[in-house]
Amino acid sequence: MYAEERQQAIADLVRSSGRASVAELALEFAVTTETVRRDLSALAAARVVRRVHGGAVLTPVPTVVESGLDERDLTRAGEKERIARAATHLLPDSGGSVVLDAGSTTSRLAALLTRDARLTVFTHGVPVASRVAVLPHVQLHLLPGRVRTPTQAAVGAETVRSIGRLRVDVAFLGANGISVDHGFSTPDADEAAVKAALVRAARHVVVLADSTKLGRDATVSFADLAQVDTLVTDADAPDGLVGALRAHGVAVILT
Repeated sequence: MYAEERQQAIADLVRSSGRASVAELALEFAVTTETVRRDLSALAAARVVRRVHGGAVLTPVPTVVESGLDERDLTRAGEKERIARAATHLLPDSGGSVVLDAGSTTSRLAALLTRDARLTVFTHGVPVASRVAVLPHVQLHLLPGRVRTPTQAAVGAETVRSIGRLRVDVAFLGANGISVDHGFSTPDADEAAVKAALVRAARHVVVLADSTKLGRDATVSFADLAQVDTLVTDADAPDGLVGALRAHGVAVILT
């Protein structure tokens, strides 16, 4: 289990029971107490839990932990690959335009574009751009802005202004949290502002997210359910939430 997965599982356990001790968590996840203390420190820094003597208790507002792009790319890699492959069927016809959000799954979609693909591609993700730049028939536009280290994504007012001048056929976005009440969300306000601009810039909005993101709320919502046309996720997505999303008009594709 990767650190991100364990920390999210710890957060879920604390959320369900209200508190957990270091000793209990070490036994539950078969790790040392030192590892648990590091996990709890990370969760406390993100305001997911509150540290108390010997363990942690629930904070009033749980949030999703943001991890680095390299770590996220290794998590649920098989599911993300299947999601990206399914998303290739949602690409516009030759000559169309897309915007690709920064992220591990959108980067996999970029890697699946064929060398004869005739598309105009906009992105603020550095790894996404590097994968698309080698394709001879793709017209690539790298959006400006300050690059955040955790996501390797350009953000800021300049990025949002540049996106505001666009109108593309399809936007492919990632999300850290998806729920009926909070919509589609992400931990960072700057990232959320860029994602919201991407949603407004597209005729068709597609979110690519593995099933661990469903039923979770990150800090900042960037789109409500009515603003997203399609969600591509994996078959482990909870049936109840999938049904609720479909009832709100979101087409859900399970891979």
